[in-house]
Amino acid sequence: MRVSLFPMIPRFAVLAIALLAPVSCGESSDETGGPPAASPGSYAAAFVRGGLSSPVGVYAAPGDTSRLFVVEKTGTIRILRSGNLHPRPFLDVSSRVSGGSEQGLLGLAFHPSYATNGKFYVNYTDQSGDTRVVEFLVSSNPDSASANEREILFVDQPYSNHNGGHLTFGPDGKLFIGLGDGGSGGDPQGNGQNLGTLLGKMLRIDVDAGAPYSVPADNPFVNRPGARGEIWSYGLRNPWRYSFDAETGDLWIADVGQDVWEEVHHEPAGQGGRNYGWNRMEGGHCYPAGSSCSQAGLVLPVAEYDHRAGCSITGGFVYRGTALPELRGTYFYGDYCTGLVRSARLLNGGAVEPRDWTRALRTRSGGAMEGLSSFGVDARGELYLVLLGGEIYRLARRG
Repeated sequence: MRVSLFPMIPRFAVLAIALLAPVSCGESSDETGGPPAASPGSYAAAFVRGGLSSPVGVYAAPGDTSRLFVVEKTGTIRILRSGNLHPRPFLDVSSRVSGGSEQGLLGLAFHPSYATNGKFYVNYTDQSGDTRVVEFLVSSNPDSASANEREILFVDQPYSNHNGGHLTFGPDGKLFIGLGDGGSGGDPQGNGQNLGTLLGKMLRIDVDAGAPYSVPADNPFVNRPGARGEIWSYGLRNPWRYSFDAETGDLWIADVGQDVWEEVHHEPAGQGGRNYGWNRMEGGHCYPAGSSCSQAGLVLPVAEYDHRAGCSITGGFVYRGTALPELRGTYFYGDYCTGLVRSARLLNGGAVEPRDWTRALRTRSGGAMEGLSSFGVDARGELYLVLLGGEIYRLARRG
């Protein structure tokens, strides 16, 4: 079994990427836009902060341009303001979380109306290793959460790995929750292709209706016998970071591979119901390697790379900031193991203009972005890189 997230970090000499032809599914996509980008050598990773405890995400509350919220895998959310850490955590659930290599406090999402309702959501594995999605409220002190909470979702995890852990609100105001296949290796329970379980899926729920939530009537499997209505798409192994393009509403999903391939999926806005292939396929290839399989009904990735380049993909964002306008429309992603950083743009449903940023984006010590646990964006759309070792960087023009 290969641990897919937060493994020991090997050092690979070969960095490679394969871009797949667009899948013919009857849809077309607009170009992500923006003028041709300058060479990656024109940019650098600007150091923002170090000394954090296993950070796995950096987030901004809607419209909040003064603060960043850093999720620490150990169970705390810290506030970062102008590079300085607030002395007390915004939220501390460290006594609740399990501490396995792929477990812990893994995700944060602010409600789109956070400025008025104060609601935010976290995803963590409890001390039994099971997934819990919980709603919290900010207190009268904007730098501290209150004691008010309610559990939104509980999912039993059969193994300790492949928990997914990310969650984010879509442009439609619904909460999207990505869950891995339940763990072990090779999806032994067949969860990825089983519509009767939430594991191995992208979920879409309405936290503004129902108790504790409702299933949107337009979810693709609501009326299918034996299927869970919460499912938006399926066939995922371990979606480690996904994001919506702030301009187009398209969804980009990075799915961690098993033996050979790491993959990126692109989903045009509003087009759920897709089968991304696991465990019939790993990336654009039949699984296990060398076997034959039917690709009927499957949506293949728009980008992939093999394990000569890395071993655990970390999904990022389509850049929509203003500081680097020539990069608008560029999707960034990377690899936890090797610190690989790549980008591509979308044209007619396919990834084009692949670029390698690995040599350009170096840490303070001059190394690659090894331990790249997450990307993030601030309220202005600027891009950040998060290293599990405790450092945060921002993509900047080389000065």
